[in-house]
Amino acid sequence: MDIKSKIVLISGPTASGKSNFAVKIAKKIDGEIINTDSMQVYKQLKILTARPNKKEKENVKHHLYGIVNVSNNFSTGQWLKLATKNIRNIRKRKKIPILVGGTGLYFQSLINGLVKIPNIPIRIKNQIRSLQKKIGQRKFYKQLLKIDPKVQNKLDPNDAQRSIRAFEVMYYTKISMYDWFNKTKSNFKDKEFIKLYISFDKDQLAKRILERTTKMIKSGAIQEVKRFNKLRVKKENSANKVIGIEELSKYLNNKIKIEEAKELIAIRTRQYAKRQATWARSKMFSWNIIESNEILLSRKKSINHLLNLTN
Repeated sequence: MDIKSKIVLISGPTASGKSNFAVKIAKKIDGEIINTDSMQVYKQLKILTARPNKKEKENVKHHLYGIVNVSNNFSTGQWLKLATKNIRNIRKRKKIPILVGGTGLYFQSLINGLVKIPNIPIRIKNQIRSLQKKIGQRKFYKQLLKIDPKVQNKLDPNDAQRSIRAFEVMYYTKISMYDWFNKTKSNFKDKEFIKLYISFDKDQLAKRILERTTKMIKSGAIQEVKRFNKLRVKKENSANKVIGIEELSKYLNNKIKIEEAKELIAIRTRQYAKRQATWARSKMFSWNIIESNEILLSRKKSINHLLNLTN
């Protein structure tokens, strides 16, 4: 198989420079980029989600960025349908699809297929949502672990939406959501994928996260949150999970100082990066690891490494 028959996947922790690296590869191998980040799909949150800038998008087509209104939820299934369509269209143009992002579930759905879980009755869904609301997310997650221990280290304890979904699936089907994942099939063959994961030193990544947080605030993140808050997006909507909204809202309401908001954003981002790394260790063991010094010091070496994988 030559490079023209491949689909390139680039994953890694937040702030690892994935987007810029993907652009360099796209220019080298005549590719087009597809967003694989669940937060970068939101139209009104360009700065906080670190969407690729104009310079990065020059001369390289980008797809599925800023396509969803923050008032709407966007599922993995919706992303997979659009991503699959884009991959096929890019191939028709004799280009190479390059998928880049940090959302593991998106990559998993593409590689393994989307789980086909039976429809769960609305009565049961309402009961479980009422339970979560009554006891709170912390206690609800503990209850979830009791009925489905497999979610541990795979699902963010603070992710109410996915916790409720995992609870629904286990309660109704008696099968873990993660066992359902293993029963699926992809639209593509595994040999079609070139899988690259950018690995970063913890301290080095923390420094990059702080620098990016500072840059976001200087670039207009506060104004972006002001505009977002005026939209009065429902609390349960996924867009509210974008890191920075809660912290900068507290600043705007005079509850904390801007330096404290910046530190809280950096802390949450580091925690998110840690969860991404934990997920990657359990799910991406078959990926080709590119160390951060290769990315930062020798992009040419990394691109040559990619090309060598097709031989």
